[in-house]
Amino acid sequence: MTENATTERRPQYAVFIYEAVPPEDLPPDVMAGHIGLPEKIAAAGGRVVAGLGFQDPSTTTAVRGDLLTDGPFVETKEALAGIYVLEARDLDHALELARMTPIVSGGVEVRPLVDFQVLP
Repeated sequence: MTENATTERRPQYAVFIYEAVPPEDLPPDVMAGHIGLPEKIAAAGGRVVAGLGFQDPSTTTAVRGDLLTDGPFVETKEALAGIYVLEARDLDHALELARMTPIVSGGVEVRPLVDFQVLP
């Protein structure tokens, strides 16, 4: 690995995973696909920086000012099931990498991140 490869900052993208199937009902091959996703993305020239899976939407509490309500902020058939952050060459590359995300019924959303880092 060259020095440029270790210090080069590449654009980061958030990949939001929307799934209609609750996490506990995901087929084993889909779960295995999620576990192996960082390696697949690395093999395709990207890098997963962080990732989180969310618990079932029924565990969500929405906050609107002083009002607390059970359930997600927006009711949809597909719920936000997780998020990961990846580095890619550009948006087209990020979209290519995001297509590798295993989904049973739903999809992913890719959003470029604004770099708010203040540390060198």
